[in-house]
Amino acid sequence: MADYFEPDFENRIVSSSFSESDARGADSENTLRPKTLAEYVGQSAVKENLSVSLEAAKLRREPLDHTLLYGPPGLGKTTLAAILANEMGVQFRVTSGPAIEKPGDLAALLSSLNEGDVLFIDEIHRLNRAVEEILYPAMEDFALDIIIGTGPAARSIRLPLEKFTLIGATTRPGQLSAPLRDRFGMLMRLELYTPEELGAIVKRSAGILEIPIDDAGANEIARRSRGTPRIANRLLKRVRDFAQVLGDGVIDEKTANKALERLEIDDLGLDRIDRKLLSAIIHTFSGGPVGLETLGATIGEEGVTIEDVYEPYLLQLGFLNRTPRGRCVTKLAYEHLGVPVPEDPNASTGQVSLEDAEA
Repeated sequence: MADYFEPDFENRIVSSSFSESDARGADSENTLRPKTLAEYVGQSAVKENLSVSLEAAKLRREPLDHTLLYGPPGLGKTTLAAILANEMGVQFRVTSGPAIEKPGDLAALLSSLNEGDVLFIDEIHRLNRAVEEILYPAMEDFALDIIIGTGPAARSIRLPLEKFTLIGATTRPGQLSAPLRDRFGMLMRLELYTPEELGAIVKRSAGILEIPIDDAGANEIARRSRGTPRIANRLLKRVRDFAQVLGDGVIDEKTANKALERLEIDDLGLDRIDRKLLSAIIHTFSGGPVGLETLGATIGEEGVTIEDVYEPYLLQLGFLNRTPRGRCVTKLAYEHLGVPVPEDPNASTGQVSLEDAEA
């Protein structure tokens, strides 16, 4: 039986979600964010398309078209939205879907915008449906439809708005309603970064934070950052601590490797919790298949957390398979953990035999 442990996914150093530690201190995440498209590393296809749209909007002296940015957390959606506002030379107003509780809240926000301003709504898929209805005429006609009075005396008035740009960000585009999604003129997907791109980001961040680092040290951090700039910057700060206390203050390959080993982050960016999850499937359930809820009960975590927080990266690496009968680890997971691969092919591939299917 695998050892029981208490996962602390909210404070995982390899979590791509924004945490309080990212905003704490003088070297917060905002300090490291680029201010122009030229400084923004990676996402070359998105940058090229946005640069064309920006130039066209400036030539026509019109606001930028409404834009939806989507992709995994930590890839720079908020940063990119701020860059667009900066490139257009307009104000940048920030809010989030859960923060807008009533239609009146959104109406007050929209009516306060000036010509060309950018309104950024993070986690836009979590907007209340009643609030969402206010957005439709605002995005299409730059107007607010307001009902005054109740009963037979009720009447509708339309208040004009200044022309603005709405930039929405979401990690779950499938949860957006079709009417809202169709009102965005540009839909841009942000992809995971390559190790080379992350290495350039680490070098840039180290320069801003005045951290001595060489190319090998930056590449070592980048290689274990799960393709996510937020994780790369977080690891850089932690490795800096080890370099200053246990080394000479300079981050080289040896120092970075030693620090990341102490933080229990392996060559592929897997932390202790990732390896515990894989080990539980291998040792407790003979490689699977195992149901999500059963797996959650074994490692002391809710199934939805496993599905949303732990599994995506393991699936990307090809270490897990989702099958009709449950989760299975693959041969790659056995090899990464140094566990002998079993002879039964079903244990590592998750394939269902004819007898099992009939049963």
